Amino acid sequence: MKASFKLISALLSVLATVGASPSLAPRQSITPLTASQIASYKPYTYFASTAYCTPNTTVNWTCGRMCDANPGFVPQASGGDGSSIQYWFVGYAPAQNTVVVSHQGTDTSKMQADLTDGSAVLGPLDSTLFPGVPSSVLVHQGFAAEQAKTATTILDAVQKSMSAHAATTVHVVGHSLGAALALLDGVYLPLHLPSGTTVTVVGYGEPRVGNSAFANWVDGHIAVTRINNREDYIPIMPGQSAGYSHPSGEVHIQDSGVWVSCPGQENPSTQCTDGDVPTIAQGNQTDHSGPYDGIVMGC
Repeated sequence: MKASFKLISALLSVLATVGASPSLAPRQSITPLTASQIASYKPYTYFASTAYCTPNTTVNWTCGRMCDANPGFVPQASGGDGSSIQYWFVGYAPAQNTVVVSHQGTDTSKMQADLTDGSAVLGPLDSTLFPGVPSSVLVHQGFAAEQAKTATTILDAVQKSMSAHAATTVHVVGHSLGAALALLDGVYLPLHLPSGTTVTVVGYGEPRVGNSAFANWVDGHIAVTRINNREDYIPIMPGQSAGYSHPSGEVHIQDSGVWVSCPGQENPSTQCTDGDVPTIAQGNQTDHSGPYDGIVMGC
């Protein structure tokens, strides 16, 4: 998304209004994650942060401490210019035995603009890129346009990496805008990869991407974890009043540092993001970048 998009404060306040629907009420208890469960996300947190590094360093895995955090990674391709196209990379992680796709995010002020400009309208997915997805599934058209810019190139890199390493799993990660692109890739890739491929999405500070039909479709087809940090308000945008809904899979990092699993698509508990940050005014911009288990997003 381009930095020229302007923040429309009045619309932002409307879009960020959260009203939990009774149909989305949690049906399971909120539970804290164990230390080992939290630790299992750390490689993917580093992968998401590494997407902020320039493609000329991720393509040969020489980006410094972020690349060093996942030694042995075998890059397949990287791209983007950090402006009209977010940075991205694809490669194989031997320690996790999975292909990884990672998308760069953006800073909070740009993200707010992206979520409130004209491209925030909901619309259908491109039937060529997303064959078989019902027309009732609607997504943020700005996010869809961004994902389409790299979709086929990333698919080609994923296919090559899977073939080279006999991989059957793919993890798609990202932070902020990158998390939105990761979720759309998570829907897109299984439609074009061999049957039996497992695609998992791990997003950090992920905004809402689509409507309730989209959330339901995601829940029925792919595994998603979306990790929200403290009072980060990006995950409550765009608002439910604008027709948006998150899929299930929230993990909320509380002020105490405890990570809790929040069942349901929009859990209204104050232990989860919807209840803890009901409006932007009650959020904290600095929480968006982290820390996520000690990792602050950025190269």
